[in-house]
This record gives sequence, C-alpha cells and structure tokens, in this order.
Amino acid sequence: MIPYNAPLEEIRFVLNELSDIDRVNEIPDVAGFMEEGLRDAILAEAGRFAEDVLAPLNQLGDNQGVQWSVEGVKTPKEFGIAYRQFVDAEWNRLVLPTDIGGQGAPILLSAAVRETFVAANKSFCMCSELTTVGIEALLHAASDELKALYIPRMVSGEWSATMNLTEPQAGSDVGALRARAVPQADGTYRIFGQKIFISFGEHDLTENIVHLVLARTPNAPEGSRGVSLFLVPKFIPETNERNDVVCSGIEHKLGNHGSPTCTLVYGDDGEGAVGWLIGQENKGLQHMFVMINGSRFNVGLEGVALSERAYQQALSYARERIQGKAVDGGKESVAIIRHPDVRRMLMFMRSQTEAMRAVAFHLAAAQDLATKHPDKALRQERQAFVDLMIPVFKGWTSETAVDVTRTSILAHGGLGYITESGASQPLRDVLVCSIYEGATGIQAHDLVARKIMPDGGQTLNAWLNEVQATASYMLENADKLECRKIGNELHKSVQHAEAAVAWVIENYPLHNADVLAVSVPLLKLLGIIAGGWQMAKAAVAADALLELGQGNNSFYQSKLNSAYFYTQHILSQSYTLSHTVLNGSSMVNSLNDDVFKQ
Repeated sequence: MIPYNAPLEEIRFVLNELSDIDRVNEIPDVAGFMEEGLRDAILAEAGRFAEDVLAPLNQLGDNQGVQWSVEGVKTPKEFGIAYRQFVDAEWNRLVLPTDIGGQGAPILLSAAVRETFVAANKSFCMCSELTTVGIEALLHAASDELKALYIPRMVSGEWSATMNLTEPQAGSDVGALRARAVPQADGTYRIFGQKIFISFGEHDLTENIVHLVLARTPNAPEGSRGVSLFLVPKFIPETNERNDVVCSGIEHKLGNHGSPTCTLVYGDDGEGAVGWLIGQENKGLQHMFVMINGSRFNVGLEGVALSERAYQQALSYARERIQGKAVDGGKESVAIIRHPDVRRMLMFMRSQTEAMRAVAFHLAAAQDLATKHPDKALRQERQAFVDLMIPVFKGWTSETAVDVTRTSILAHGGLGYITESGASQPLRDVLVCSIYEGATGIQAHDLVARKIMPDGGQTLNAWLNEVQATASYMLENADKLECRKIGNELHKSVQHAEAAVAWVIENYPLHNADVLAVSVPLLKLLGIIAGGWQMAKAAVAADALLELGQGNNSFYQSKLNSAYFYTQHILSQSYTLSHTVLNGSSMVNSLNDDVFKQ
C-alpha cells in the first residue's frame, strides 16, 4: 500500500487563507492555539503520528479485522498499543474543554488534526470520536453526579462511549424504537431491548464502555416524542460488576473492518441492564442530537480524509505505472500520468478534495464562533450558518467521496480491483458515510424542512449573497483570465441556486412531496456551490501570494489550477442540478406503484 503523507502545506494554506481564522483568533480561550508557531508544531506532530503510528495499521486492520467470541470482541493487538500511544499523547483531549481536563483547542484546529488521523486509519479513529461526542452529550444534559463519575474517566481515555439508536425495526425512524426503560425505586432504570449497528459497542481498547441508549419509559408517548436517553455502562463503576448488556455478534462489513459494529442485547438475563436517565424524560432525541450533529460533521470530514488518501494512492501509481505511448507522439512508453484521461481523473479527485477540505475548515471555524465568540450577534449568525450547512456538508462530502475514491480504483486499472493493492479500501471504508448519522435523503429532508423553510430561506439567501460577493470581486478585480472565468461561473451557479431555492420555498407548503423528491439534487447543488465558493477564494489568495513572490510558487499555481478545473468540470454541474430541482419532481411522484414491479 502507498504510504500516507499528511498534506500539511495544503492544510496550512486552508487554515491561513480560507478558514475565517482571524475571527477565531478573537476568541480569548482558543486564540493561543492558533498562533502560527504552536499551530504548526501541533500539525507537524499530528502528521507524524498519523504517518508513523496509525497508517501502518490501516491495511492490517482491514485484513485482520476484529474477532468476536462470547467473552467479547478483540481488536488487532497493534490497535491496543496504538490506542495507548494516542491517549498518552493526549490527542483524545485536544478539543475537550479545559475545565474537564481537556486542552481546549478550537474545533478548527481539531478538524485539521482529525483529518490526518482519519486518512491514516479511519477504523481506529471511530472509537475516540464517539467518546468525544459522548462527553459533549453528558456535558449538555447529564446530572452533576453522572458528570462527576463518568466524564473524568472518559476524558482520560480509560473509558469509551457509544451511541445506541438503531433497532431492527427502527433505523431512520427512531420513533419506532421499542427498547424499554423501567424505573426503579432507587432512581435507576432497567433497560431491555436490542440495538444494532453499534460502532465499538464491544471491544478491548478501554476498561469500560459507556453506552448512551435511547429507550421508552412506561406510558411514554408514541413516536419520537416518547424517547428518553439513558447512560448504561458495561461495568457498573461502584461495584465493578458486569452490567446486563452483551454483544451477541458483530457485522461482517464491506469496509471499516478494524472497527467492530455490534449487536447489543440489554436485559437478556431477565433483570435488565442498570441505567441512569440523562436529562429530561421524553427528551432523549433532543439530548442525543448533541452527539448526532457533532457526528455528522465528523462523517463529512471522513469523506475529506479518505478522498485525500485515495488521491495520494492514485497519484503515486500514475507516476510509476508505465503503460502506452504518449498521445502527442513518441516511441517510448510513458507513465500513465501523461495520458489525458488519467490527468483528468487526478484533477477530478484533487480539486474536489481541496474544495471539501476548505468547506470543512470554514464550517469548523463557524462552530467555534457560534459557541465561543464574545459577540452575541455573531454567535447567532454563525449558528444559523452551521445549522444550515451541516446537512449540506455531510450529504455532499459523503457522496462526493464515493465518486473520488471510486475514481482512484479506475486510475489503478486492473490493479485497483485487487484487494492487496489497497486501492479499494478508501472506497469500501467511505461508502458507509452516506448512510450512517442519517443517509443523504435524510440530510436533504432536514435541509428543506428544518433549515430552509422555517426562516423562509433567509439564512440560505444570506449565504448565497456572500458567495455572489466573492464572484463579483473576482469579475471586477481579477487580472488573470482564468480568475475572471471562475468568477463568472460562480456568479451563474448562484443564479441557478437562487432559482431552485425560490421554487422550493414557493412549492413546499403546497406540494411537499414534490419538493422532497428533488431535495437531494438541491443538497448537491448547494454543496458544489459551497466548494466552488471556497475554490474561488483559494484562487484569489493564491494569485495574491504569487504576486508577492514569496513562498512556494509551484504550490500556489497548483491552487489556481485546481480552482479553474473545479469551475469547468464540477461547478458547471450547477445548471443541470438546478434544472432537475425545477423540473424533475413530477416524474417521480406521478408514477404509479405498479411501475416499480419487476
């Protein structure tokens, strides 16, 4: 397998030029982390850890997988060693608040670090990511007693956390779950039921596992209004007794083989698993959404990371593989990077990966500003932007990453279809990203029904105006023809989006099924424009740096190349996506069910 190299120069460029870092530096509690010297040192060490510790275990985890028995689940022994190194280096504490033992780094810096770790070994990273969002959920809603008992051991990395939502009959429809929580005289609950698809629901990396479980109390209302959230430990801390929760099996998956995906059975011995209520009864879904929203951003970032990994593999192979003669003449066989369509594939991968990364870091900075900036008005404005963009980011990046990682296999030719080459692993590992934490259709429904319609598209149109301002700046101020063309295409894409959004706002109250039939194309349209917006800003920054004549001119020119390619090959799709939104719904909903019979 091709070694992974953390793209630190690219990460530094995005942080410095595109991420809204100046306003993040206005936050007193995190500004120190964003000082260039400390920031670069952290990124360099993260890159080293990713390359030297995590990446060498990636293919091992894929090949060896995890092993289930009645005693539990065993991960590869090398994963355990790496986990201790990870915890000892306090990477698990990076973004956690200082008042609970964390380092208090901004989400922006944490996102940059997390990208390198996930690109190196996605399966390994899922354990610590779940624990981080689990801590956030406890901080949000748990009692002081539960916080005091559980959070310190989770922060230390001694204990890990899980999210328990899905049941055999309740996937996206969480309100259909049947797990029961029976109240006890001592204030605890007894949990009964089965949960499926639980990542790291059982493993040997930590001493204890803290399950955050959605269940129903007696006489709870039907649907999602009757769901409560409970903390159910694998071992009860006060007695160290094994709780009545067991892993009855693990899934055999297409990818992420180093990450156990478990079926957990609660109360199989008859007495029920001991659990504690988190927050208010029947408010469990709201409390769990603290985890879900954080996880949706993390999933989008996984798409960025695995796209980067796949691009590096394809680029390395294209440089080394000698095959065929150059189409512009010559008698000698050449590396396939000389062939036009291979070059197109590489640029297709690179430009979209760069666009997704830039959007990811901008959104990470917006989360920092929304939660910590001293200006209340800015916090509110950035929170509205975050709420709008999380479903767009998660849906767009997870779908785009499938295209990018699949293209890597094509670039490898027949070797890409051979497991030993490692070319297929990024695709197999990333495919689930468009499914878990809400499939793309769920994200698109959320975008329309909960993010666009409540304020009549005000937040969305404010953002599109910002994108249009970037386009106008390029049209009016850019010297290079390529930059003016980028501005022109961005300008047209915003017009396409505005027409689609206006149609959605007009038609959703009367024909919501028609709008939802084309909500995924709408989401992709907004994602592509978000990427084009950031690529346009990258072109402006790179052009200015080239004019200064300082730094790596070759790198800056590559940024201009990527931005121009993205404009002509990706952003140009905005017209067809807008056309689909405006004209494609009736074809979907007018069909009789009999049409779908075989």
